[in-house]
Amino acid sequence: MRTSYPAVTGGARVDNVYVTAIPLRERLIEAGVELLEEEGLANLSLRAITRRTGVSHGAPRRYFPTHNALLAAIAATGLTDLASRLQADGVRRGSPEELLVEAAGRYLDFAAERPGMFDLLFRHDLLEGAGGNLRQQSLPLFQVFIDLVAQVHSDDARDRAIALWTNIHGLATLRATRALDLLATTDLTPMVRHVVHAHLSR
Repeated sequence: MRTSYPAVTGGARVDNVYVTAIPLRERLIEAGVELLEEEGLANLSLRAITRRTGVSHGAPRRYFPTHNALLAAIAATGLTDLASRLQADGVRRGSPEELLVEAAGRYLDFAAERPGMFDLLFRHDLLEGAGGNLRQQSLPLFQVFIDLVAQVHSDDARDRAIALWTNIHGLATLRATRALDLLATTDLTPMVRHVVHAHLSR
């Protein structure tokens, strides 16, 4: 069964090709999201997306002048999903340290559940200059960490938040690639608590 992710929805599939009345731009993005989740970034070619959508290889150029522009639009759907997780109501209750552990846990869950999208979101070599202004859109996500750290260390909150995020992002990357499977349990909460506490107590 295909997993439903926050993206463009609608349409049906006949012989693995979309049959739908929704606009081509949205169909291309949705097909790209599906392929990314199923096969990973390495196999997310323009040819694969157009084949899945059932259009010619040149059809996307009306909306996306380059393949990277289409990748940026696909990444934007993942950024929306990650933002909704980090900014959910449940992240806003408790002490700053508890809230950071909760936010970090959601970040790791996103990486584990959507490894292909997680990979794409941080491929700045592909996305920079491709449209969508994704770097600016991602700043509010990092601000979640800065604001929480500032409640404990207001003088150097940004530097501490960057250091904390690099640790959390490293754990998320290892979890997304399943590199931790042989070394740690699936519940990384104790490890996350240790990392957060270490950065707040220095």
